[in-house]
Amino acid sequence: MKSFSIVAKGFPVDHLKTRENGTVFAPQLAMSDSTSPLTPEMPWQQGHLVEVTITDLSDSGDGVGRSGQQVVFVPDTVTGDRAIVRLLRVKPQYAIAKLDQLLEPSPHRVRPSCIVADKCGGCQWQHVHYAYQLEAKQNLVIQAMRRLGGFEQPPVAPVLASQTALNYRNKATYPIGRSPTGQVQAGYYQKGSHHIVNLNQCPIQDDRLNPLLAAVKQDIQQRGWSIYQETQHRGKLRHLALRIGRHTGEMLLTLVSKESGLVGLEEQAQAWCDRYESLVGVCLNLNPDRTNAIFGQETRCLAGQAYLQETFAGLTFHIRPDTFFQIHTEQAEALLNWLMVQLNLQGQEVLLDAYSGIGTLTLPLARQVSQAIGVELQPEAVEQAAHNATLNHLDNVTFHPGAVETVLPGLAIQPDVVVLDPPRKGCDAAVLETLLARQPRQIAYVSCNPATLARDLKHLCQGDRYRITHLQPVDFFPQTAHVECVALLKADD
Repeated sequence: MKSFSIVAKGFPVDHLKTRENGTVFAPQLAMSDSTSPLTPEMPWQQGHLVEVTITDLSDSGDGVGRSGQQVVFVPDTVTGDRAIVRLLRVKPQYAIAKLDQLLEPSPHRVRPSCIVADKCGGCQWQHVHYAYQLEAKQNLVIQAMRRLGGFEQPPVAPVLASQTALNYRNKATYPIGRSPTGQVQAGYYQKGSHHIVNLNQCPIQDDRLNPLLAAVKQDIQQRGWSIYQETQHRGKLRHLALRIGRHTGEMLLTLVSKESGLVGLEEQAQAWCDRYESLVGVCLNLNPDRTNAIFGQETRCLAGQAYLQETFAGLTFHIRPDTFFQIHTEQAEALLNWLMVQLNLQGQEVLLDAYSGIGTLTLPLARQVSQAIGVELQPEAVEQAAHNATLNHLDNVTFHPGAVETVLPGLAIQPDVVVLDPPRKGCDAAVLETLLARQPRQIAYVSCNPATLARDLKHLCQGDRYRITHLQPVDFFPQTAHVECVALLKADD
């Protein structure tokens, strides 16, 4: 279950509920009949209208309004909006609604940059002024630390802003489908559905990828290739994936298909490479499973090479179609630079990077320590990390495949510094217990989920074993409610 911290002031965490999609949310607001807004005293029913003032934002991106003890969550609103909303789902203590009429817009409201922002599920906050997005994200971290971590005065710094709030994504993966008239479509899913919002460009992805999006759809149409139908698990082409090296400009195009056998695929792949000078490779990934996972286990190179080259923190990385690499390259570098300053490494330390991926943090930090060790669950990522270490002539770093909670207790090392960068679910309890037993001098915890970060920091700081010296949010995902955060812990002497 995805953890969720509510920003609605005074809302008790133990009242959190779970949505059907696994996210968590909380209580709501008052209503009336289906044509006139309700008063707070009137009972709520689905379909009724409520007048509400939005007082906060939740970490799912929804506006939060309150009437008495009742709370309502409204997408596409922002703090300060006064609006009529229609109740979609009603529970005893909360409701979910949609915006029906904006009576008085918030001073934090702006015109979205995207014409389909109200339909597309890719962004939640294009209608929110960027300065207020940063303020709201800082508050999300503060509230998670207080309510879920028990830290009364968490040292949460202002969010490290992105230099650009648009055109920042180095990767885009679009589901492919057909319109009712048979036209090939690609885009993000409409909010709360698997209906594709067809796109020819996207304002948050690197704009150098936009020409490929429109043209590739046309070529797929002309080829007459079979398109996957999710409900029947029939057809072939499932997704179009585009990547770019922000610093090198090299691009990679990958088609994800249920099966092979697309007639003329190799010819078309070479034609794409010939047409686009910066396109260094075209790949086919096979995903035969009935699953929400985008990529399958097998990837074939159809033309050019199976990776793009990117420079990151002065190092060279080879990035494959299914490699995890931070979406916002510049912000990942900003986080790394901040981390290097705060860790103040002297060159003699032993550093452990848990959840090390392809070595995005491990390799730059390895240049500042005597020994670096990475632990990563995915064997393919370990292979790529070792390759990238060789590529950069770094011989003081080793990578171990396996689950961190399994590998870490068996490592015969005493690290001075530990870097944690777990998935959204946070660290396994065994990882935290091992760290408490080894007690490295410094722990840097990089998190994409304030709720699980707060939970894990509470565990590490129990009994005053560690103290939090810094909490630095970083905006990796402008126009969305997601926030990255790095916490620096030091062992108490």
